[in-house]
Amino acid sequence: MSDLRKPNLFIIGAMKSGTSSLHQYLNNHPSIFMCEPKEPCYFVHPKQLNWPNMKKLGLWGNEEKYLRLFEGAGEATILGESSTLYAKEPHITDVAERIAQFNPQARFIYIMRDPIERTVSHYWHETRQGNENQSLLTAVQNNPLYQDVSNYPKQLNHYFQYFSPDQFLFLTFEELCNNAEACMTKTFEWLGVDASFAPENLSEKFHATPKQFYQKSALFRLRYTWPFNQLASLLPKKIRSSGLKLAVREVDRDKDAEDLQEAIQFLRPIQLKQTADLSNLLGMTFPDWKTLYDTKN
Repeated sequence: MSDLRKPNLFIIGAMKSGTSSLHQYLNNHPSIFMCEPKEPCYFVHPKQLNWPNMKKLGLWGNEEKYLRLFEGAGEATILGESSTLYAKEPHITDVAERIAQFNPQARFIYIMRDPIERTVSHYWHETRQGNENQSLLTAVQNNPLYQDVSNYPKQLNHYFQYFSPDQFLFLTFEELCNNAEACMTKTFEWLGVDASFAPENLSEKFHATPKQFYQKSALFRLRYTWPFNQLASLLPKKIRSSGLKLAVREVDRDKDAEDLQEAIQFLRPIQLKQTADLSNLLGMTFPDWKTLYDTKN
């Protein structure tokens, strides 16, 4: 295992804030190697990892297997991964401490989005996956996960117990969308790699939730279980295809504008206070968060 290198860069979130695009843009740089899968979740305890595909990797407690995700890095000086579960305190715990024990010199990128828009996007992501059946307003009121992931100072203060703020680069989803080239130049400069390099895929956006989509049901998710797969293998392909069609339903995000506005009105005072705390913590302002500040018009 002596020839295997440890990752030294972690994009820890925030979920639904452009981490997939950032991961791909970084991976285009000849001095940077970003692993696949994008989110190995190595530092998440299995009891808190509700993600079948990542559980199948069996990385927990197996450092060599984790490091082998980076063995194709070649001459790259920056080795990274982008597990957004790493910034979901208190739902996913002790990640910062584990990374500190693993590599105390690690560096982090934390990309933040207008917290209202991030919260709403998170809700639609969970709805699409079949994990959420409540209305948007009810969900953000009753499930603390949505608000906690958007509580950026809360997430960062936990990391600052183990790492210096100097080990972090703070970006916003809005700057990545509005001027990806300048955003990546800043990122490359911070990483100490050739900042003149221009990724060819800057016009591509990765892993965005569409306006219209099919929602997966509990029946759809059963397809990942061993008993279901054994049973399905005995059925004709036509019947299997028909069953999967019954397991999804079409969702149009634009249909319930009233619920969206009610959710925004509920979230705004909470997240304005959190953003004020974030500004004090980082010495940054966020004028592009137009939904939060109600400055879209």
